[in-house]
Formats: sequence, C-alpha cells, structure tokens
Amino acid sequence: MTAVRVLVVDDEAGIRFGIRDFLESKGFEVDEADTCGAAIEVLRGKRPDVVILDYLLPDGNALELLPKVQEIHHGLPLVVLTAHGSIDLAVRAIKEGADQFLTKPVELPALQMVLERLVENQRNRQRQLARESRQAREAHDPFAGSSAAMRDLAAQARRVVASDSPILIVGETGAGKGVLARWLHANSPRGAEAFVDLNCAGISRDLLDSELFGHEKGAFTGAVSAKTGLFDVAHRGTLFLDEIGDMDLQVQAKLLKVLEEQRFRRVGDVRDRRVDVRLVAATHQDLARFVRENRFRRDLYFRVNTLPLAVPPLRERVEDIPVLARELLTRLAADLGRGEVTLLPDAERALAQYSWPGNVRELKNVLERALLLSDGRALGRRDLRFEAGVTADPLAETANLTLEELERRHIELVLREERGRVETAAKRLGIPRSSLYQKLKQYGITASSFQTDDPKSGAAT
Repeated sequence: MTAVRVLVVDDEAGIRFGIRDFLESKGFEVDEADTCGAAIEVLRGKRPDVVILDYLLPDGNALELLPKVQEIHHGLPLVVLTAHGSIDLAVRAIKEGADQFLTKPVELPALQMVLERLVENQRNRQRQLARESRQAREAHDPFAGSSAAMRDLAAQARRVVASDSPILIVGETGAGKGVLARWLHANSPRGAEAFVDLNCAGISRDLLDSELFGHEKGAFTGAVSAKTGLFDVAHRGTLFLDEIGDMDLQVQAKLLKVLEEQRFRRVGDVRDRRVDVRLVAATHQDLARFVRENRFRRDLYFRVNTLPLAVPPLRERVEDIPVLARELLTRLAADLGRGEVTLLPDAERALAQYSWPGNVRELKNVLERALLLSDGRALGRRDLRFEAGVTADPLAETANLTLEELERRHIELVLREERGRVETAAKRLGIPRSSLYQKLKQYGITASSFQTDDPKSGAAT
C-alpha cells in the first residue's frame, strides 16, 4: 500500500518541521507550504491524500483557501488548525468543506489518528463510487427484447416487485435468473439496502449452514472465531439463493423457520436472532418433482413458491437475440477497450439459428470469444466460432424434452434453415404440406417469422 501523502500549510517553520518530523517517522510523505499561494501551487502539481491548514496565513486564511482547494481536488480531506478556536469559527470552517477543526497546540498522536481516519473514509467513498459505477456499467435489462414472453415476464415482475413475499425464479441455466433477481431488489423498497447472493449448488450441509446462519467461536473444529451469516448481512435487504433445489433437507428446515418466524439461531448459539430479509430464490430444477421424490420439503416449496416467475429460454424468444447480442457486444467491447464493434448480417442470422443450450450466458461467451479472437470492427459468422461452445453430447440438451417439444424445435429449425418456405420445409420433414400447416397451427408457429431479406426466399407457400 502506498504511503499517505500530507500537505502541511503553516507560516511557522517550527510547526511545519514538528508535524513533518513526526509524520515521516510514522511512514507518511509530507509536502509543505507557508502561504495560500504556495499551497495552491503545490496542489496544482500534486494530489495529496489530506491537507492540514493553519487558519491564519500571510496572504489569507483557511476559510478563503478551502473553496479553492476543493475546486482543484474535489472531496480532498481537510484539517484546519488554529490557535484561537471558537465554535462559530469551527462551524464556518466545516460549512466551507473542512473535515476536522483542531486547536493548537495539537497532540501529534491524535493528529495522526485523525489523518488516518480521514484518509480511510475517503478511500472507502472512492471504493463505493467505483462499485456503483461498475454496477451501473454492468447492469443488464432483464427484459431486453420485444418478444411476448419477455413482455409477460416484465409485467409479472412489476406486479410483485414491491411485495415482501418470497419470489421463486425458475428457468434454465444461463437464462438470466440472477439478472432478474438483482432487478427485483434494485426496484423494490429495499433497493438501498444490501443484496446478498449465494449459489447453493455443490455446497455441503455444514458449510451452507454456516454461510447462511453464521456460527459462534468454538461451535465446531476449526471455528476459531465467530462468523456472521448471510442472513445477518442481508438484514433489511434481499437474500438471493440461487439453485435452491440443491439445498440440503436439514438446512431447508432452518430456512423455513426464518421465512415463517423471521428469526434464526447461529451454529453453536443458544439464543435466537431476529432478522428482516426478503428472499428471492432461483432454480433450474423441477421443484415439484423434487417434492414428490422427497428431495425438497413440501412446506418450504409452497413457501418459496408464493410468487413464481419463469424466465423463458433464449430459443423460445428468437426475435430477442439480435437486441441482446448488440447490447452485450457494446458492453463487452467497452470493457475490452475495443470501441464500437458491430455484427454483420450473416452473424445475426447465425445467432438466430443457433439453439443456445446455455442461453444468454452462452451468447455472452460466444460474443466475448469472438471479440478476443478478432481485430475487426465488425463480426461475421466465421468470427463466432460456435464449435467452441457446443456441448460435448449433442443429445444431452434434448434429453429432458417431451416429444412434442422436440418436434416443435425441429420444425422451427428446418423452417429457419429454409427461410420460412413451407413447401421445401415439408419436403425435408418428409410430410405433406397440409400436415406441416396443421403442425404450425398446433404449435402456434408463424412461418413468415423465419423469412429474411434474402431475395431467393420469396413468400411462404
């Protein structure tokens, strides 16, 4: 960690020497100035971490200098020293931007503590601003696109966002459940409080118990100190439990108690703690089936499923893919310092024709890989390199589909490849054109939606 740099502004050389000698012995770096003008010159050439100002200087006073300092380095911590302190003067100095007002002679160890606290508070503010800036830059619209499925999801989410009841988000892996959870928190009455998330997949029962509820010192072997649980951290905010279907049954029982009674007990503790937390859970599993198989508690299922929201897979909202791709590409290009990068028409068609078993997460990965492996300002089909993201077993993604779902997906795939031409699609499928029309009506598929601006495509027949 770099040394703290201090600017000492005082017209008495002896005072400057005393402060400098002490602070340098404690690892600080010190610059000096004996007038307001000299201080301004130092500040224009350097940026100290904190400034110590004597109130009376040969060419002015601290009240006159404070706004000039803030104009050069806004938010710079400032300490005013004076031999003639008064409450009125202290109030005026604080109003002008001073952080501390101390009277001479100042105790140097006390001054050191004040400086360290001011610098730490300033760095914490900078970290918070950086986090907020990054979060704003990385924030995603969970409802991006114009498909009916996403419009329905947006309408449902806006109806339940203000409720304190648990919300269960269901959807395939990579579909955007976490993005929706963050949106629900940010737009709820708890948006200014903590958002705490935990993925329950692959975590042992004991570790999950400790993570959620915390533990006391000595509660078990290795518990050398007390640990605050995530429920404590999320107090008055939102706790997002991703992949809740993988949670151990014993931990499920403790979670149910928190939801019903708003209290819990740390591991190794003898008293209950009260907590005010809004739960948002997510899963790609079929929790109803888990309940039937005794792998998920029935009472907890009905509790967390109070307000269900289903995020549709990307393959069911093909019309949203170009919008999502452009948005993701813009963000990724900015993060990589690439400037503006666009998608060529053949790339957009390829993106729309792919089945996306990994959903939006896979789309992001494909675009990021394309950016990293290409230098151009426009990405084409060859830049997408789908082969690098294809699952090892091509049958794995369809294993859980019903025959009807599989048939629908195959019809859509053939229609897409045939650019919406029903006659040629029917020939490829080996069925009469009339039978294909019946299938289109049965599944609510519109052939014209697969047509492109290709002059050979013509109208659907």
